[in-house]
Amino acid sequence: MGIAQVVPAVAQSLRYSNMQTIYLIKDLAKVSGCSTHTLKFYLREGLLKEIGRSPETRFRYFDDSSYERLKKIRALQRKKMSLKEIHKALESKNA
Repeated sequence: MGIAQVVPAVAQSLRYSNMQTIYLIKDLAKVSGCSTHTLKFYLREGLLKEIGRSPETRFRYFDDSSYERLKKIRALQRKKMSLKEIHKALESKNA
């Protein structure tokens, strides 16, 4: 079953083949302590990426790597880095 076929009500606890948790945006907000508004801002700025969307509901899906990236973003913000600096730092770590 592909991620796009997941029933949204079950998505928060679904685990797929490599045992990663799938989060809806509200669930990612809850576990991270960020608001959904903040997460949507990070999405618009290109700092955070969804792993997929439901074609029926357009709900965004995130996984553990999204959560880890979000933790890095928040840590860099605590160091008073600008969004541009954070973007560069995250891209250099992915290279």
